[in-house]
Amino acid sequence: MIKLSLTTGIFFFVVFSVLVSSQTQSGQWSAKAGDSGYNLDTNTGERAINIEIPFKNPYDVKPKVMLSVTQIDADKGFNGRYNVEVFSVSKDGFTVKIRTWADSKVYSISGYWLSYTEK
Repeated sequence: MIKLSLTTGIFFFVVFSVLVSSQTQSGQWSAKAGDSGYNLDTNTGERAINIEIPFKNPYDVKPKVMLSVTQIDADKGFNGRYNVEVFSVSKDGFTVKIRTWADSKVYSISGYWLSYTEK
């Protein structure tokens, strides 16, 4: 009887875990001087670059996406101003927008992304 109860409990735990588990994907993003359209290291005022990130496996529903910044190379002679955000999220991918302004000069910036949906 104890064996049956234990087996039943384990079965329901496994089924519950599968039902509430998330679909996730992750990867890296980066942009640097020399990339096509990169302008964060020149001129002044607001400048931006967009990076299109496709999902390896498209989702069934639009996922949530989180970003991190892990590296930035900026000119020490100017304030280091930058903003990184996600927009245009779809089932197939999303866009990372990297922005700087005023006299800041960003030579490279990179990080990680994580996308997920709950089943």
